[in-house]
Amino acid sequence: MAHIDRRTVLKGAAASAVAAAAAPAVAAPAAAGGHRPPAAADLARFDTPGDRDFPKVGGNLGNQNYTSLDDIHHGNVRRLRGAWVNRIEGGLTSGNSQSTAVAVDGVLYIESALGNVVAVDGATGLTKWRYDQVRGSLTRRGVAVGGGYVFTKSNENYVIALHQETGQVAWERQVEGFGNIEKVAVVYHGGMLFCGTNDGPRGAAIALDARNGDVLWHFWGTPGPGEFANDTWEDESWMDGGATPWIHPAVDPELGLTYWTFGNARGNNSSQDGSARGGQNLFANSIVALDLRTGERRWHFQSIHHDIWDMDNVMAPVLADVRIRGRLRKVVVYGSKSGMFFVLDRVDGTAPLGIVERPVPQEPRQKTWPTQPFPVQGGWTEQRVVDQPLGTSVPGDPNRAVPNYVRGALYDPHWDVPILSIPGHGGGADWSHMSFSHRTGMVYTGFGYVAAAHSLTESSNGLRPPGEYQTGAIVGVDVSTNRVAWKRRTPYSLAHGNGILTTASDLLFIGQPDGNLLALDARTSRELWRFQTGAAISSSPIMYRVGRKQYLAVYAGGTSIPFGNSAPRGDFLWSFEVGGDLGPAPTPPPPVIRRPVSGGPVEGAAVADTVVIGRTWSASGGVSATESFGVSSMAPTHLRVQVGTTVTFVNHAGNAGERGVTQFFEGLFDVRLAPGQSFAHTFTKAGEYFFNDPGSPRSTGKIEVF
Repeated sequence: MAHIDRRTVLKGAAASAVAAAAAPAVAAPAAAGGHRPPAAADLARFDTPGDRDFPKVGGNLGNQNYTSLDDIHHGNVRRLRGAWVNRIEGGLTSGNSQSTAVAVDGVLYIESALGNVVAVDGATGLTKWRYDQVRGSLTRRGVAVGGGYVFTKSNENYVIALHQETGQVAWERQVEGFGNIEKVAVVYHGGMLFCGTNDGPRGAAIALDARNGDVLWHFWGTPGPGEFANDTWEDESWMDGGATPWIHPAVDPELGLTYWTFGNARGNNSSQDGSARGGQNLFANSIVALDLRTGERRWHFQSIHHDIWDMDNVMAPVLADVRIRGRLRKVVVYGSKSGMFFVLDRVDGTAPLGIVERPVPQEPRQKTWPTQPFPVQGGWTEQRVVDQPLGTSVPGDPNRAVPNYVRGALYDPHWDVPILSIPGHGGGADWSHMSFSHRTGMVYTGFGYVAAAHSLTESSNGLRPPGEYQTGAIVGVDVSTNRVAWKRRTPYSLAHGNGILTTASDLLFIGQPDGNLLALDARTSRELWRFQTGAAISSSPIMYRVGRKQYLAVYAGGTSIPFGNSAPRGDFLWSFEVGGDLGPAPTPPPPVIRRPVSGGPVEGAAVADTVVIGRTWSASGGVSATESFGVSSMAPTHLRVQVGTTVTFVNHAGNAGERGVTQFFEGLFDVRLAPGQSFAHTFTKAGEYFFNDPGSPRSTGKIEVF
């Protein structure tokens, strides 16, 4: 039964903070000739209905995350305060919230960390109805609304249609045989639902009848025998090749096309192992244009051939009409974990600004592809890790690599030795929603400066080295030239759900993992306003109108990637208005931006202030009996001592050869030790001191000095 719930727990809190810019913007070189790019064309067919709604995740069918509403502008944005806040799960402080709200006819619809659906009055913040999942909790990324229904999903591959007015179940349909469709995006258009798949051995793009869930068509990410591109997979590797399309597709009703981004290739249960799946591996790491009525492939573009780095560019593609060299072009912006945008003609997939295939280093055992595609203009972030002196303005400069790893560039291949490269598999930009501004003609994304080490010795999809900083940036790129207009450093990675909204008043809104919602000048990146929401933001801000009043809204819930359990969690659905009554939430502890070591803290007294190199440790068993080279191969990995303590580092006498310790980034020591040898260092200042083994840099420890 629907129920009403209004929470104003933050009423009377301190006034909203207006922050100065946290870091300077980095200006890009001017375009050739010094001229300003033309403004983007008005895309009326992608605009949200009227000027009041934000009816889908991504804002419109082109995933532009742009609003024509402009009552909130540079002159009054500093007076934004909370209109209302609804704790949609009654104060939940755990789970993974990756859902963005949508607004239709003055009602906001949001999915919680548990996968429940809540409808909230956009003017009052009162809960109109809620739907509770009946098949267990589920991480979700936003409902679809259309045809009088609100569409969500549940475990066991169910698609669920709820009556838009009441939240009562209209129909449920279990969709089997195409892969896991449980936590992926869903898009409504013209009586059809477009559903992707995720995290399975093989996945498909699926179109359903929105009236009853009947499957209308499907398109496999890994083609089977007799299908186009099956020969790009060695033997039967297509059967477990991955290539799942798990984020929101774009729709162009005029062209009758949908645009899907397919995920990374897999082999031998690993995204890093290409040894048994020779070939380009289509349609992994590709954007594919499909006929929206039949699912027939019209064209495709593969951004990474034979991926062994988990660098799938599975971001919601953005449609735009822009002038390129004086000609109005219908384009789709695709990418990018790899730190570069591919601007493609959305009619035929050609590249109006140029894309070149460049030779890349090879590893025959991985069956690597000889070339990879690069935009002629290059990328918008670094693509090689190098050393950087201390004293940079933001900790964790992207060029400051964790020591002792073999350092490489984007697309350097690996085998059994970890190769450290940037962008890592967590971005560049990962699945955060981009924004295209009709006013500036720029596309914007948040991204992360997080390097990754790849090798077949790593489980899953690569190692983000313990001790590295996980910072980030926001970048604005002129779509008509694919050149960077500006780039702004941030203290946090913004690659995982930190979507962007741009407005007709040239504002840009983005949320951070520390709970702050920011407003920037969309043309210059200057910070204009910030507001503490109480929990990490892993969603996109939206705008909507009720009557004559315009509101900004965001869901602050938080997710574990990339900051683990250190990112503050919550269930805050906020709405803001100029001159609102509610001040900010109490500031939660900020995320831990350095990648943590494996294992919890151990008091120095428990181990005689000693770290044994090349061995693991447990409270019950102490130092392990056998040598180890994994990430937890310091015994213990996290040692707590007081200021003035002398810590002894020992290469266990039973180890086979030389091991050692390199302290970074302060550079306090760098020693190699033969089996049985030891080294001592006295810590004279409070802080965290990371170190790894030059013989096995994966093996990392930390001394916490208090």
